[in-house]
Amino acid sequence: MRALGLDYGTKTIGVAVSDGLGLTAQTVTTIRRTNLKADLAALGELVREYEAERFVVGLPLNMDGSEGPRAEATRKFVDALTQTLGLPVELWDERLSTVAAQRTLLEADLSRAKRREVIDQMAAQFILQGWLDARRPAHEEHEAYDDDPET
Repeated sequence: MRALGLDYGTKTIGVAVSDGLGLTAQTVTTIRRTNLKADLAALGELVREYEAERFVVGLPLNMDGSEGPRAEATRKFVDALTQTLGLPVELWDERLSTVAAQRTLLEADLSRAKRREVIDQMAAQFILQGWLDARRPAHEEHEAYDDDPET
C-alpha cells in the first residue's frame, strides 16, 4: 500500500511517497501552487505514477494543539482532495516537521538555495515517515533489530 505524504503550504505542496511495503518515505517533488484545480491535477498525476492508495496530509497545529487559520485551510484542501481524487486522506500532526527537516538539511551542509528547493518535500517525508512508524506494530520494530533469536 503506497501513500503520498503532503506538506500543504500557502505557496507549495511538498510531496513524499512510501515504499510498497509501507516502511519508508522518500521525497518526490515540490508542487508550486497556482490554483486548486491545477494543484489537484498535479497530485492526480502523482497518484497514477506511484499507484498511491491514500494521502497523509500534515495538519499544522499550534504548539498548544489548537487549530488556527492554516489548519482550517488545510482541512478545506483535504475536502477538495477527497472529493476530486476519491482516495482516503489521513491527517497527521505536523508540528515541528519543517523544523526537523531544516535541521537535517543544515546538518547536511546544503546551501540556502538548495535547502529552499527541497525543504517542503523533506517536511512531507517527515510527516509520512511519522505516520508510517506509528502504524507499525511495536513488535516489528524490535524484530528488525533482533540478531539473536534466542533472546
